[in-house]
Amino acid sequence: MFDDRGPIYLQIAEAIRNDVLSGALKEDEQVMSTNQYAAFYNINPATAAKGFAELVDEGVLYKKRGIGMFVSPDARERLRAGRRERFFSEVVDPMLAEAGRIGVPVEEILKHISGGAR
Repeated sequence: MFDDRGPIYLQIAEAIRNDVLSGALKEDEQVMSTNQYAAFYNINPATAAKGFAELVDEGVLYKKRGIGMFVSPDARERLRAGRRERFFSEVVDPMLAEAGRIGVPVEEILKHISGGAR
């Protein structure tokens, strides 16, 4: 599951975010404890806890004292909104800027996206 592309705790947080976005984890659903997560993936519990803490700070997860961690009711929409914003700023805006530099009109881009240019 984990690779060398970044700290494991960030990869844990991203995997959980993706599970929330895909619907694999539903709102108010309990997630594995940090100790269970650490045992399952054979990692240090402190590393798992750091990934979970990031998600709590973002409002993706919340704690129920003595019970565990749960997916926040608005987590999926919150994540979608953030990803949409990032999609436009990191993908669409640079693409449109490059299209403008090389003289590709927006209409041609839209035609290509809709399958008309294939």
